[in-house]
This record gives sequence, C-alpha cells and structure tokens, in this order.
Amino acid sequence: MIEIIKNPAESEWKALCQRANVDDEVIDARVRNILTRVKEGGDNALKTLTQEIDGSCPANFLVSEEEFEKAAAEVPQTLKDAILTAKTNIETFHRNEIAAPFEVQTMPGVICKRRMVPVRRVGLYIPGGSAPLFSTILMLATPAKLAGCPEIILCTPCDKQGNVSPVVLWTARLCGVNTIYKLGGAQAIAAMAYGTETIRPVHKIFGPGNRYVTKAKQYVSTQGVAIDMPAGPSEIMVLADETANPAFIAADMLSQAEHGPDSQAIVVCANDRFAESINKELDRQLKQLPRASIATKALQNSRIIVFETSDREKQKELYIRFANTYASEHLIIETKEPWEIASQITAAGSVFIGHYSPESAGDYASGTNHTLPTMGLATSFGGIGVDSFMHAISYQELSPEGLNGLSKTIIEMAEAEGLQAHAHAVKIRVGKSN
Repeated sequence: MIEIIKNPAESEWKALCQRANVDDEVIDARVRNILTRVKEGGDNALKTLTQEIDGSCPANFLVSEEEFEKAAAEVPQTLKDAILTAKTNIETFHRNEIAAPFEVQTMPGVICKRRMVPVRRVGLYIPGGSAPLFSTILMLATPAKLAGCPEIILCTPCDKQGNVSPVVLWTARLCGVNTIYKLGGAQAIAAMAYGTETIRPVHKIFGPGNRYVTKAKQYVSTQGVAIDMPAGPSEIMVLADETANPAFIAADMLSQAEHGPDSQAIVVCANDRFAESINKELDRQLKQLPRASIATKALQNSRIIVFETSDREKQKELYIRFANTYASEHLIIETKEPWEIASQITAAGSVFIGHYSPESAGDYASGTNHTLPTMGLATSFGGIGVDSFMHAISYQELSPEGLNGLSKTIIEMAEAEGLQAHAHAVKIRVGKSN
C-alpha cells in the first residue's frame, strides 16, 4: 500500500522528506480578496462572504447565553468527564512552564530585569467541518488563561442552521472563553486581525485551519498581528526496531492520516519483512475506519524507509539523522531503548516514547500541547505553551555611578558605529559633552 524505500542515500533524504505542496495561486488570490473585503467592509463584508462561501449566514455571529446553556445540556456526562480529566492534565503540565521574573546586577550600579507579561487580546480559531476540534480549545485556552490573557475571543464555523457544535461551546465555557463568534475560514482570521464594528481586533491569533485559514494567518502576520506559527498538514514519523508492534504503528499512522488527504505518515524501520507487515496492518485497519477515504489519500503521500544494516549503532545513527532531517510534528520512538534515541533528537514538535505512548495521547489528554510545528519547522519552532501567550519586557536602571562606570564602553562602541547621538546621550550625563 505504502511505497517502501530501502537504504536511501543521504543525498536523497531531503527529497524523501518533501511534504504535500500547499501553495496555490488560486487560494492566494482568493485569500487576499477576502482579507481586503473584510478590512474595508467590516460586518457587512463578513455577512456577504459567509453567505457566499458557506451558503448560509447566521442571524447573529455572537453566540448567545441561551446557546451556551442549551449546549451544556446536550453534551453527555461521560464526555464532560473525559474533557475535565484532559483539562486537569493540560493545566498541570503547562503550569510548570510559567517563567519567573529575574533581576541581575551586571556591574556595580547597573540593574537589569526581565518579566513576562500576557498578550492583552488573543483570538483562537477552532475549525468546524467534519471534525469540530474541541480538544484544540483545551490546548489553546488553558495556557492562555494560565498566562493571564485578559481578553480571549474564539471564532468557529457554524452549520447551515446557525448552530455551533455543543461540545465546542461547552468546552470553551469550561475554559473561561465566553466570547464566541460563529465565523470560519479566512474571513474569521481577517475579522480578528483587523476588527469590525462588532469584533475587536486581537494582538495574536492562534489555531489550526485549512489552506485558506493558514494563508490568511500568514498574510496578517505581515501586517502587525502576531500568529502562533506557520502550519501545514498534520504529520507523524515512527522510528521502529524489531521490538515494535506493526499493528501499533499502523494505528498511529492512520491516526494522522484521517486528519486530511494532505496529511503524511513516515515510518523508519530495519527490514523489508517488517515494512510489509506494517502495510498489511494498514490494509486491515483502514477497512474499519469511517474516514477511510480521507486516510487512503493521505497514505499516498506517505512512505516506509528501511535502513537495513547489521551494525546496530550505525542503524541508530541513521534513525536519528533521518528524524532530525524530517523534523516531524509528531515523532514516535518504538525501539528497545527509546530514550537513547530521544536524547539526540533536535527537531521534533512532540516526542512519544516507547510502545504504549500513542500520538493520540498527546492530541487529547496526556498534558502536552498538540498545537505543533509542521512542514519541517520543528527545526526552529516549538509547540504552543504558556510563553506563546506572553511576551518579555526587559528593564534597566543605571545609577550615576553605574553609568559613569559603563560610559567609556558605550561611547567607544557608539562612535565606532558612527552613531554620535548615541554617544552624546551618555556624554551629556557624565559631563563629557561640549
């Protein structure tokens, strides 16, 4: 089912690591048009665009209190309990990320400080469609609240009757998000970025979405609105040795493949026989999936890499180097000594250790965040955390003695750069100015 590639040369690795191409001139032009219309037309443009794109438009974009109450009654208690458990774990993990302020005297009379402050207004985007991602609300709103963001709004699409998924509303209210707009697509990103008559602009936008949403986020990020990170289709890599279970690996691959037709799953293993056993499991398990047609298309983007060698240390080195080249959103290490490999991984969004750590644990309830870098950006980006909802401010206070002691250094450097006004700002204070 999936192509098996044996002992690829290192010169071929980057080509093998290519993701699906998400660039499209039609999408680019369409998104630019949507952004411009919302920026210029406000609420009226939102209504017109929503009708054009979705085929219907809710009477009111803002979710009412009555809708929140109705949603709470419709969510089964078993699901509420599951969400509460997940929220507790996510809070426990992210609470440990909160950075403490610090103060240091870099030299006598020179005091420097740094503290983190919350982003004042943040916007969360939660996709709707065939799989409303209420779990993403937990992953975004929980660290936002821990960071102390004073204003959080959320945009999510509604159905043609103007209803939002009850579990999305209940989860948002549970996480303290009370301002929700029935708005999806690039027009939702535009509304949060530019503001309209009824929607206040935010300072930073978070959340996954389709190609239109992703492109819209990229554009507004060049216009004074921050975003969480560039994002592409979901992806997973599994590193497996002879101790791994092919059925587990196939299940993990399919857990990503069902996200969308442009998702990708990569397996690195040690021999052809094991690779073939994974393909057999994929064929068997795929038949049981309701989203089999989506997963099948995603598997066409996927592949199994075989590094076959009798030298175990060389094999381990190949695994590590290939994984760091690919820089996966999710990396599962199903080997005999997984931490040996994990300690040398420098490019991955989130790492799952051992045979009983499925990727879905991180997606929902283990405690780590599932909003992660894709498209190879794990070489330089990390997943969402409390710090994503904060920014640092540094402070310095110099006493007269402190500035005097540092003045020679500052003046020397400023004049060497040809910036005389910088030097003068010091000289005038220490009596060295004409």
